[in-house]
Amino acid sequence: MNKYNILGWSLLFDALGYVSLVFPPFDFIWAPLSAYLMTKLYKGKEGKIAAIISFVEEALPFLDVVPTFSLMWLYTYVFKTYHTQKKAT
Repeated sequence: MNKYNILGWSLLFDALGYVSLVFPPFDFIWAPLSAYLMTKLYKGKEGKIAAIISFVEEALPFLDVVPTFSLMWLYTYVFKTYHTQKKAT
């Protein structure tokens, strides 16, 4: 999967997280599912840490507005890539 496919999935999963603002019981299903999906989209140690953050963010009330998947995409493909390129020069 290329980085733009992952961005599309990340935006979709962030949008699904907003469902719980209208239907709060959705969090019981979405919190563990979002953690699982985070580990599948983002591999390694960063993906596991992001999964924990995603689970907590979705499980706690009123934190659902944080776009965790999109922030992880930015970290992985923008900030981390920039830092790696900067270090190589």
